[in-house]
Amino acid sequence: MDVEVLPLRSRPLCVLTAELGRAQALGPTPQGDRKIVPVLGGTVTGRFAGRILPFGGDWALMRADGVLTLDVRLTVEAADGALVHVTYTGLRHGPPAVMARLARGEPVDPAEMYFRILPRFETAAPGLAWLNRILAVGVGERLPAGPRYHIHEVL
Repeated sequence: MDVEVLPLRSRPLCVLTAELGRAQALGPTPQGDRKIVPVLGGTVTGRFAGRILPFGGDWALMRADGVLTLDVRLTVEAADGALVHVTYTGLRHGPPAVMARLARGEPVDPAEMYFRILPRFETAAPGLAWLNRILAVGVGERLPAGPRYHIHEVL
């Protein structure tokens, strides 16, 4: 029996722009080429807005198949001082020539690579409690200081 696939709807939630520090390169581990990248700060704009506080990080892993996996934890402080713990996993990959340009710090059109994240939110702030109850997906691009994600709430 054929079942029609329901359409997926979303709406814009925010744009998260992170500033990264110098990576701690562990090198090739049994899981892949591991690096830990500090998140120094940044901004979040949109329906959810605030500033990214220092001391976050990305426990990134370059797999043998050329896919970079992201494992990020950071804290956002909203305008009213409320704190939101943001975690996301993600994948970034593309054609070797495109990834080489990215590695050299050259601009890369986001359409030339697959760069997606799955953020989750956790807060005790009553005014932002709705974030605890949503799923989201983001499309990434790489800027000179770090990534920028265009995040959508999945409806």
